[in-house]
Amino acid sequence: MWPYFTLNRPLIWLAVAALAAASVLPLLPLRMAALALVAIGVADGWRQIRREHQRRRLSEQALELSQDGVMITNAANRIVTINPAFTQITGYTLDEIRGLDPSSLSAGRHDKTFYDRYWQSLRTTGHWEGEIWNQRKHGDQYPEWVRIQACHDGKGRVSHYVGIFTDISRHKAREQDLRRIGFEDPLTGLPNRRRLHDLLASRLRHLRAGEGLDLALIDIDAFKSINDSLGVDSGDRLLSRFGQRLAAQVAGGIVGRLGGDEFLVIRTTTFDDHEKWVASLREHLSEPFEIDESSLRLGLTIGSCRAPEDGSDPNVLFQRLESALYSAKRHGRNHDRRFRPSLDIDTDRQLIILNDLRQALAQGSQLEVYYQTQHRLDDGGMVGMEALLRWHHPEHGMIPPSEFIPLAERHGLMSALGSWVIDQAVAQLAAWRGQGLDVLPIWVNLSALQLIQGDLESHLISTLNQYRVPTRLLGLELTESVLLDERAGDISPRLESLRSRGLQIAIDDFGTGYSSMAYLKRLPIDKLKLDREFIRALPHDPADAAITSAVLAMAQGLHLDVIAEGVETIEQRDFLLARGCRHVQGYLYARPEPAGEVEIRLRQAVESVYSHS
Repeated sequence: MWPYFTLNRPLIWLAVAALAAASVLPLLPLRMAALALVAIGVADGWRQIRREHQRRRLSEQALELSQDGVMITNAANRIVTINPAFTQITGYTLDEIRGLDPSSLSAGRHDKTFYDRYWQSLRTTGHWEGEIWNQRKHGDQYPEWVRIQACHDGKGRVSHYVGIFTDISRHKAREQDLRRIGFEDPLTGLPNRRRLHDLLASRLRHLRAGEGLDLALIDIDAFKSINDSLGVDSGDRLLSRFGQRLAAQVAGGIVGRLGGDEFLVIRTTTFDDHEKWVASLREHLSEPFEIDESSLRLGLTIGSCRAPEDGSDPNVLFQRLESALYSAKRHGRNHDRRFRPSLDIDTDRQLIILNDLRQALAQGSQLEVYYQTQHRLDDGGMVGMEALLRWHHPEHGMIPPSEFIPLAERHGLMSALGSWVIDQAVAQLAAWRGQGLDVLPIWVNLSALQLIQGDLESHLISTLNQYRVPTRLLGLELTESVLLDERAGDISPRLESLRSRGLQIAIDDFGTGYSSMAYLKRLPIDKLKLDREFIRALPHDPADAAITSAVLAMAQGLHLDVIAEGVETIEQRDFLLARGCRHVQGYLYARPEPAGEVEIRLRQAVESVYSHS
């Protein structure tokens, strides 16, 4: 940074020569000239000394202002001097450490091999740089990033060592925070999915002979209803306490949160008691949780597997846990299911079906909308129809909706499928209107994904406007599970907006969900579709008869229309008619049919009207 200080300058040598010659010069003027040269040389030397003194003061001030600690040791590695930042970082003053070996500040985290490499680098290259853990005066340990440089004298021998270091404890803390964010669930403090994957891989690597891993994926049933009734903050406290209780139950095991209301449990065991272990988890977690003066008992759906019997790769085990959980959910809430090889076969077929479904959706030629008409009970006249999606697979024939609809829901295709059905239904309404037929309202089913993804309202209105179809001819059916899906948020204002534009709203599969009465009070709906589960055993099952009668009476009090689904016998029809039900849908009247067959019936209805006029 500065040029080296030296008195080996021409003016100084000239002054020395003039001083030597002044005593032998014969003439006074010559002697005076020599003395002038001496004065000039002395002035130049003094100027160099003053400049060097100024540079030294500036260097010292720069070291004092530096935020990095500076330490200078002699050739014997004894501390000679330090700067103020050194004292600020370590707490030691110069008087306290002058003459000490810097190793006296070590935190003791480095072994002899570390220091051997340290000195070897200094002796061979003249410098060293790296991380060292030292200890402050008050005892707390901290990491520092150190740069050491050896300084040599004129003969090339080491005279001093200069060390500059930075306290990186804050940087380390930030690294730790980022690592915690990347590997830890912020709500519960438990490992997240990424960390669980690493922990599972580690457990699998260190399994000893006779040991196995039990894994359980736990899902809290109807968690959205808890959030709706108690609030999100209470729901978060419940998740946190659920994780704490689960961790206490499997001490020594691994407990993590995958996201939402899903938790993963892993234990290493030598016992073959997998089912008993899952049952013990359920029993322990079924004890009530006290949240905001409310006592909550939770329903749990559990998918489980065991390693290495069900796999020895973390990705495979995660996939099989999810397959087992999904299988348990298909059998209803509050169930548990252990993975079995047949689920893998199901998964392989599902992947094939899913890929074919994507292609069918892209092409459109394999998909078709069927229509099942709805009828008045008193005279059997048609009052509407429900649009039902059908898939004609080129190899497997007609694939039932019960097989491909759940796949579409799981893999994000329901929004596209639902939009396609809406487009086809509205286009069919326009075609029938253009032929002068007496068109009936068509009801289409909405999925939760249609409410979450895209702009459903704009799509509905723009499609109706495109085909010039009145909004009164399109009805929307939502199941109670859609209403309870927390991803859709509060849908009441959106339904109110659609209803204000003239679209009709119905709750499908009424009675099979949760909190039905609460939704009836606040949702803008026109109709209830009574689920076929309550119709199938009528009129012989007293419980179904009582439920059906109660729903019909309640609907009359709320001025709601009711459509009974799944009516297949005359006895069922007569029972519903006697209880005041006005509309039905079922095989007794009509099966789902292609648009061409429905069109024939619509024409027959028109001709019948003309023949009686």
